[in-house]
Amino acid sequence: MASPFLDHVAEFMTVRRYARRTVDTYIYWIRFYILFSKKQHPAKLSDADVELFLNYLANQRHVAPRAQATALNALSFLYSKVLQKPLSLNLEFNRSQVSPKLPVVLTRPEVAALLRLIDPKYKLIAQLMYGSGLRLMEAVRLRVQDIDYDYLSVMVWQGKGNKNRRVTLAPELVTSLKQQAQHVMQYFQADLANPVYAGVWLPFALARKNPSAPKQLGWHYLFPSIKLSLDPESKCIRRHHLDESCVRREIKIAARKAEIRKNVTCHTLRHSFATHLLESGADIRTVQEQLGHTDVRTTQIYTHVLNHGASGVKSPLSQLL
Repeated sequence: MASPFLDHVAEFMTVRRYARRTVDTYIYWIRFYILFSKKQHPAKLSDADVELFLNYLANQRHVAPRAQATALNALSFLYSKVLQKPLSLNLEFNRSQVSPKLPVVLTRPEVAALLRLIDPKYKLIAQLMYGSGLRLMEAVRLRVQDIDYDYLSVMVWQGKGNKNRRVTLAPELVTSLKQQAQHVMQYFQADLANPVYAGVWLPFALARKNPSAPKQLGWHYLFPSIKLSLDPESKCIRRHHLDESCVRREIKIAARKAEIRKNVTCHTLRHSFATHLLESGADIRTVQEQLGHTDVRTTQIYTHVLNHGASGVKSPLSQLL
Protein backbone atom coordinates (compact mmCIF):
# COMPACT_ATOMS: atom_id res chain seq x y z
CA MET A 1 0.00 0.00 0.00
CA ALA A 2 1.71 3.18 -1.24
CA SER A 3 1.03 5.93 1.27
CA PRO A 4 2.46 9.45 1.58
CA PHE A 5 1.67 9.29 5.30
CA LEU A 6 3.68 6.09 5.81
CA ASP A 7 6.49 7.55 3.71
CA HIS A 8 6.46 10.57 6.03
CA VAL A 9 6.66 8.34 9.13
CA ALA A 10 9.56 6.36 7.61
CA GLU A 11 11.43 9.57 6.78
CA PHE A 12 10.67 10.95 10.26
CA MET A 13 12.33 7.88 11.81
CA THR A 14 15.25 7.75 9.39
CA VAL A 15 16.40 11.33 10.02
CA ARG A 16 16.30 10.54 13.76
CA ARG A 17 18.71 7.64 13.20
CA TYR A 18 16.37 4.76 13.89
CA ALA A 19 17.72 1.44 12.60
CA ARG A 20 16.47 0.36 9.19
CA ARG A 21 14.89 -2.78 10.66
CA THR A 22 13.10 -0.75 13.33
CA VAL A 23 11.71 1.57 10.66
CA ASP A 24 10.48 -1.38 8.60
CA THR A 25 8.93 -3.09 11.64
CA TYR A 26 7.11 0.02 12.85
CA ILE A 27 5.83 0.79 9.36
CA TYR A 28 4.51 -2.78 9.10
CA TRP A 29 2.46 -2.46 12.31
CA ILE A 30 1.26 1.07 11.56
CA ARG A 31 0.11 -0.06 8.09
CA PHE A 32 -1.63 -3.07 9.67
CA TYR A 33 -3.38 -0.74 12.15
CA ILE A 34 -4.57 1.59 9.38
CA LEU A 35 -5.94 -1.30 7.32
CA PHE A 36 -7.65 -2.75 10.40
CA SER A 37 -9.25 0.65 10.99
CA LYS A 38 -10.66 0.68 7.44
CA LYS A 39 -7.96 3.01 6.15
CA GLN A 40 -8.86 5.89 8.42
CA HIS A 41 -6.09 8.36 9.16
CA PRO A 42 -4.60 7.60 12.63
CA ALA A 43 -5.10 11.25 13.66
CA LYS A 44 -8.87 10.64 13.46
CA LEU A 45 -8.67 7.55 15.66
CA SER A 46 -8.49 7.31 19.44
CA ASP A 47 -7.27 5.16 22.33
CA ALA A 48 -10.37 2.98 21.89
CA ASP A 49 -9.32 2.15 18.32
CA VAL A 50 -5.84 1.19 19.48
CA GLU A 51 -7.37 -1.04 22.17
CA LEU A 52 -9.58 -2.72 19.55
CA PHE A 53 -6.54 -3.39 17.37
CA LEU A 54 -4.47 -4.85 20.22
CA ASN A 55 -7.42 -7.03 21.27
CA TYR A 56 -7.74 -8.24 17.68
CA LEU A 57 -4.08 -9.24 17.63
CA ALA A 58 -4.47 -11.22 20.86
CA ASN A 59 -7.91 -12.76 20.36
CA GLN A 60 -8.18 -13.34 16.60
CA ARG A 61 -4.61 -13.40 15.36
CA HIS A 62 -3.17 -15.10 18.48
CA VAL A 63 0.13 -13.28 18.09
CA ALA A 64 2.98 -13.84 20.53
CA PRO A 65 3.33 -11.41 23.47
CA ARG A 66 6.45 -9.92 21.90
CA ALA A 67 4.65 -9.21 18.61
CA GLN A 68 1.77 -7.52 20.43
CA ALA A 69 4.25 -5.46 22.47
CA THR A 70 6.05 -4.41 19.28
CA ALA A 71 2.75 -3.32 17.74
CA LEU A 72 2.00 -1.26 20.83
CA ASN A 73 5.46 0.32 20.71
CA ALA A 74 4.95 1.24 17.06
CA LEU A 75 1.59 2.89 17.74
CA SER A 76 2.88 4.61 20.87
CA PHE A 77 5.73 6.07 18.79
CA LEU A 78 3.29 7.13 16.06
CA TYR A 79 0.99 9.01 18.42
CA SER A 80 3.56 10.52 20.77
CA LYS A 81 6.34 11.46 18.32
CA VAL A 82 4.71 11.89 14.92
CA LEU A 83 1.15 12.99 15.69
CA GLN A 84 1.95 14.67 19.03
CA LYS A 85 -1.11 12.98 20.61
CA PRO A 86 0.29 10.51 23.18
CA LEU A 87 -1.78 7.45 23.99
CA SER A 88 -3.20 6.96 27.46
CA LEU A 89 -0.96 5.16 29.92
CA ASN A 90 -3.97 3.10 30.99
CA LEU A 91 -4.96 1.35 27.79
CA GLU A 92 -7.20 -1.65 28.46
CA PHE A 93 -6.71 -4.64 26.19
CA ASN A 94 -6.21 -8.38 26.39
CA ARG A 95 -2.57 -9.36 26.63
CA SER A 96 -1.41 -12.18 24.40
CA GLN A 97 -1.12 -15.31 26.52
CA VAL A 98 1.08 -17.42 24.27
CA SER A 99 3.75 -18.88 26.53
CA PRO A 100 7.29 -17.70 25.74
CA LYS A 101 9.52 -20.33 24.18
CA LEU A 102 12.25 -21.96 26.23
CA PRO A 103 15.70 -21.67 24.64
CA VAL A 104 16.98 -24.57 22.56
CA VAL A 105 20.44 -25.48 23.81
CA LEU A 106 22.98 -27.78 22.17
CA THR A 107 25.35 -30.01 24.08
CA ARG A 108 29.05 -29.42 23.60
CA PRO A 109 29.40 -32.50 21.34
CA GLU A 110 26.48 -31.24 19.24
CA VAL A 111 28.12 -27.82 18.83
CA ALA A 112 31.39 -29.50 17.87
CA ALA A 113 29.63 -31.66 15.27
CA LEU A 114 27.78 -28.67 13.79
CA LEU A 115 30.95 -26.60 13.51
CA ARG A 116 32.81 -29.54 11.97
CA LEU A 117 30.19 -30.03 9.25
CA ILE A 118 29.30 -26.45 8.36
CA ASP A 119 30.51 -25.04 5.04
CA PRO A 120 34.05 -23.69 5.69
CA LYS A 121 33.00 -20.28 4.29
CA TYR A 122 30.59 -19.87 7.23
CA LYS A 123 32.52 -21.68 9.95
CA LEU A 124 34.25 -18.62 11.42
CA ILE A 125 31.05 -16.62 11.78
CA ALA A 126 29.37 -19.62 13.46
CA GLN A 127 32.34 -19.96 15.80
CA LEU A 128 31.96 -16.31 16.79
CA MET A 129 28.25 -16.68 17.46
CA TYR A 130 28.93 -19.61 19.78
CA GLY A 131 32.32 -18.51 21.16
CA SER A 132 31.34 -14.90 21.87
CA GLY A 133 27.56 -15.12 22.22
CA LEU A 134 26.91 -12.82 19.27
CA ARG A 135 23.52 -12.38 17.66
CA LEU A 136 23.50 -13.10 13.93
CA MET A 137 23.25 -9.44 12.91
CA GLU A 138 25.96 -8.45 15.39
CA ALA A 139 28.25 -11.01 13.76
CA VAL A 140 27.63 -10.08 10.12
CA ARG A 141 27.99 -6.36 10.92
CA LEU A 142 31.43 -6.70 12.51
CA ARG A 143 34.07 -4.38 11.05
CA VAL A 144 37.75 -5.30 10.71
CA GLN A 145 38.70 -2.93 13.54
CA ASP A 146 36.15 -4.43 15.98
CA ILE A 147 38.48 -7.32 16.85
CA ASP A 148 40.81 -6.48 19.75
CA TYR A 149 43.63 -9.01 19.52
CA ASP A 150 45.56 -7.51 22.46
CA TYR A 151 42.72 -7.99 24.95
CA LEU A 152 41.11 -10.98 23.17
CA SER A 153 37.73 -9.34 22.84
CA VAL A 154 35.17 -8.25 20.27
CA MET A 155 33.57 -4.83 20.25
CA VAL A 156 29.85 -4.90 19.46
CA TRP A 157 28.51 -1.50 18.40
CA GLN A 158 24.82 -0.59 18.29
CA GLY A 159 23.63 -4.05 19.27
CA LYS A 160 20.03 -4.75 20.22
CA GLY A 161 18.62 -1.74 22.05
CA ASN A 162 21.38 0.41 20.48
CA LYS A 163 23.81 -0.76 23.18
CA ASN A 164 27.56 -1.20 22.85
CA ARG A 165 29.49 -3.93 24.68
CA ARG A 166 32.78 -5.80 24.75
CA VAL A 167 32.62 -9.61 24.67
CA THR A 168 35.14 -12.39 25.04
CA LEU A 169 37.12 -13.79 22.10
CA ALA A 170 38.42 -17.36 22.03
CA PRO A 171 42.22 -17.18 21.45
CA GLU A 172 41.89 -20.19 19.15
CA LEU A 173 40.15 -17.92 16.62
CA VAL A 174 42.93 -15.33 16.35
CA THR A 175 44.69 -16.99 13.41
CA SER A 176 41.43 -17.50 11.49
CA LEU A 177 40.36 -13.91 12.13
CA LYS A 178 43.67 -12.53 10.87
CA GLN A 179 43.34 -14.68 7.76
CA GLN A 180 39.81 -13.32 7.29
CA ALA A 181 41.16 -9.77 7.59
CA GLN A 182 43.63 -10.58 4.80
CA HIS A 183 40.74 -11.84 2.71
CA VAL A 184 38.98 -8.49 3.29
CA MET A 185 42.20 -6.71 2.27
CA GLN A 186 42.04 -8.37 -1.16
CA TYR A 187 38.50 -7.09 -1.72
CA PHE A 188 39.52 -3.70 -0.32
CA GLN A 189 42.42 -3.23 -2.73
CA ALA A 190 40.31 -4.27 -5.71
CA ASP A 191 37.51 -1.92 -4.66
CA LEU A 192 39.83 1.07 -4.27
CA ALA A 193 40.98 0.52 -7.85
CA ASN A 194 37.34 0.71 -8.99
CA PRO A 195 36.51 4.35 -9.91
CA VAL A 196 32.80 3.98 -9.03
CA TYR A 197 33.44 2.55 -5.54
CA ALA A 198 32.22 5.03 -2.88
CA GLY A 199 33.55 3.21 0.16
CA VAL A 200 31.78 1.25 2.87
CA TRP A 201 28.53 2.45 4.46
CA LEU A 202 28.99 4.20 7.82
CA PRO A 203 26.28 4.86 10.42
CA PHE A 204 25.05 8.26 11.55
CA ALA A 205 27.29 11.19 10.55
CA LEU A 206 30.64 9.38 10.67
CA ALA A 207 31.26 9.78 6.96
CA ARG A 208 30.68 13.54 7.24
CA LYS A 209 32.92 13.90 10.29
CA ASN A 210 35.65 11.73 8.79
CA PRO A 211 35.39 11.82 4.96
CA SER A 212 38.28 9.39 4.51
CA ALA A 213 36.78 6.71 6.81
CA PRO A 214 34.60 4.97 4.15
CA LYS A 215 37.78 4.04 2.28
CA GLN A 216 39.79 2.93 5.33
CA LEU A 217 40.31 -0.81 5.78
CA GLY A 218 39.34 -0.83 9.46
CA TRP A 219 35.79 0.32 8.73
CA HIS A 220 35.12 -2.40 6.16
CA TYR A 221 33.00 -5.39 7.06
CA LEU A 222 34.85 -8.43 8.38
CA PHE A 223 32.45 -10.69 6.47
CA PRO A 224 31.89 -8.86 3.16
CA SER A 225 29.49 -9.66 0.37
CA ILE A 226 31.12 -11.17 -2.70
CA LYS A 227 29.52 -8.52 -4.92
CA LEU A 228 29.31 -4.74 -4.94
CA SER A 229 25.80 -3.30 -4.69
CA LEU A 230 23.87 -0.05 -4.93
CA ASP A 231 23.20 1.69 -1.63
CA PRO A 232 19.44 2.40 -1.81
CA GLU A 233 19.76 5.59 0.28
CA SER A 234 22.82 7.29 -1.19
CA LYS A 235 22.66 5.58 -4.62
CA CYS A 236 26.40 4.91 -4.30
CA ILE A 237 28.22 1.69 -5.14
CA ARG A 238 29.40 -0.05 -1.97
CA ARG A 239 30.33 -3.48 -0.63
CA HIS A 240 27.81 -4.57 1.98
CA HIS A 241 28.21 -7.31 4.56
CA LEU A 242 27.42 -10.98 4.03
CA ASP A 243 23.70 -11.70 3.61
CA GLU A 244 22.46 -13.04 6.94
CA SER A 245 20.02 -15.40 5.20
CA CYS A 246 22.99 -17.37 3.87
CA VAL A 247 24.23 -17.96 7.40
CA ARG A 248 20.79 -19.09 8.57
CA ARG A 249 20.58 -21.56 5.69
CA GLU A 250 24.03 -23.02 6.30
CA ILE A 251 23.38 -23.48 10.03
CA LYS A 252 20.24 -25.48 9.17
CA ILE A 253 22.13 -27.59 6.63
CA ALA A 254 24.96 -28.31 9.08
CA ALA A 255 22.48 -29.32 11.80
CA ARG A 256 20.85 -31.80 9.42
CA LYS A 257 24.23 -33.25 8.44
CA ALA A 258 25.11 -33.62 12.12
CA GLU A 259 21.76 -35.39 12.66
CA ILE A 260 20.79 -32.98 15.43
CA ARG A 261 17.05 -33.42 16.01
CA LYS A 262 16.58 -30.11 17.80
CA ASN A 263 15.28 -26.98 16.08
CA VAL A 264 18.68 -25.37 15.47
CA THR A 265 18.95 -21.71 14.45
CA CYS A 266 21.73 -19.14 14.62
CA HIS A 267 20.33 -17.99 17.97
CA THR A 268 20.72 -21.54 19.30
CA LEU A 269 24.47 -20.95 19.28
CA ARG A 270 23.99 -17.87 21.47
CA HIS A 271 21.73 -19.83 23.84
CA SER A 272 24.36 -22.56 24.02
CA PHE A 273 27.11 -20.02 24.72
CA ALA A 274 25.19 -18.66 27.73
CA THR A 275 24.27 -22.07 29.11
CA HIS A 276 27.78 -23.47 28.75
CA LEU A 277 29.25 -20.39 30.46
CA LEU A 278 26.98 -20.97 33.44
CA GLU A 279 27.84 -24.67 33.43
CA SER A 280 31.51 -23.71 33.61
CA GLY A 281 30.91 -21.64 36.76
CA ALA A 282 30.49 -18.11 35.34
CA ASP A 283 28.25 -15.93 37.50
CA ILE A 284 24.92 -14.66 36.18
CA ARG A 285 26.04 -11.00 36.06
CA THR A 286 29.02 -11.85 33.86
CA VAL A 287 26.80 -13.78 31.46
CA GLN A 288 24.32 -10.88 31.46
CA GLU A 289 27.10 -8.45 30.42
CA GLN A 290 28.39 -10.79 27.72
CA LEU A 291 24.91 -11.17 26.23
CA GLY A 292 24.09 -7.46 26.51
CA HIS A 293 20.87 -8.02 28.47
CA THR A 294 19.48 -4.94 30.21
CA ASP A 295 17.59 -6.98 32.82
CA VAL A 296 19.20 -9.94 34.59
CA ARG A 297 15.80 -11.66 34.57
CA THR A 298 16.23 -12.15 30.83
CA THR A 299 19.49 -13.99 31.51
CA GLN A 300 18.00 -16.12 34.26
CA ILE A 301 16.13 -18.24 31.73
CA TYR A 302 19.44 -20.05 31.19
CA THR A 303 19.70 -20.91 34.88
CA HIS A 304 16.26 -22.54 34.54
CA VAL A 305 17.67 -24.78 31.80
CA LEU A 306 20.37 -25.95 34.20
CA ASN A 307 18.54 -26.00 37.52
CA HIS A 308 15.44 -27.77 36.23
CA GLY A 309 17.34 -30.42 34.29
CA ALA A 310 19.89 -33.13 34.96
CA SER A 311 22.20 -30.80 36.89
CA GLY A 312 19.38 -29.44 39.07
CA VAL A 313 16.26 -31.33 40.17
CA LYS A 314 16.82 -35.03 40.68
CA SER A 315 14.06 -37.23 39.33
CA PRO A 316 12.41 -39.53 41.92
CA LEU A 317 12.52 -42.29 39.29
CA SER A 318 16.31 -42.37 39.66
CA GLN A 319 15.94 -43.52 43.28
CA LEU A 320 13.67 -46.40 42.25
CA LEU A 321 15.96 -47.60 39.48
